[in-house]
Amino acid sequence: MAVRLAFFGLVVEDVPRSLAFYRRLGLDIPASADQEPHVQFEVPGGATIAWDSADTIKSFDPEWTAPTGGHRISIAFMCESPAAVDALFDELGGSGYQQYKKPWDAFWGQRYAIVLDPDGNHAELAAPLN
Repeated sequence: MAVRLAFFGLVVEDVPRSLAFYRRLGLDIPASADQEPHVQFEVPGGATIAWDSADTIKSFDPEWTAPTGGHRISIAFMCESPAAVDALFDELGGSGYQQYKKPWDAFWGQRYAIVLDPDGNHAELAAPLN
């Protein structure tokens, strides 16, 4: 049996608020999605990101509880240059999003920074150093 990664999902407290954040990172999610309790969006390359309200998850899994103790998932976004990482980090912070880790030159060869989405998940910004 062949298996392929097709989808990953975020459980969020406020779907429109979360979608607004990910739009700032370049995802062209239609405004009509703000009215939905479940949203799926295909990103270039074929993977799909989904957002579900906690109430939607509880509708089919009443025992579900939000995880505690740290971020739930990390999603990395590639920027065009190290300077673009710095600029986007500053832009998101200036818009009220929590800056978690200031940009640094990572040992794996990328300029890297971390901003938290509205639910505390890592939105990681990266660009090759070369």
